[in-house]
Amino acid sequence: MQHIVNKSHAQTRSLESCLRFAQDGQALLLIEDGVYAATRGGAASSGLAASTGRLKVYALQPDLEARGMAAALIEGVTAVDYGGFVDLVAEHSTSQSWL
Repeated sequence: MQHIVNKSHAQTRSLESCLRFAQDGQALLLIEDGVYAATRGGAASSGLAASTGRLKVYALQPDLEARGMAAALIEGVTAVDYGGFVDLVAEHSTSQSWL
């Protein structure tokens, strides 16, 4: 399963809920304002830093760049472009968007 989070961890509890229910080995894709959780400034407070060892975590590169955060990506998170986003969706039989 792939989980998709598009809201900032400072705005909603979507990421927190996702991390609680996501199972080991599943994928998490952060898009839009969700990418803030994958940065050095947001990873600890969002709980994401502790989850990179059990989940495959991705962040959408264009969203990181649009927010000026591309250079602040934490270790354990892979940046993907739009083609990579499509590949992830095609790779997983189910996706859960956390609103």
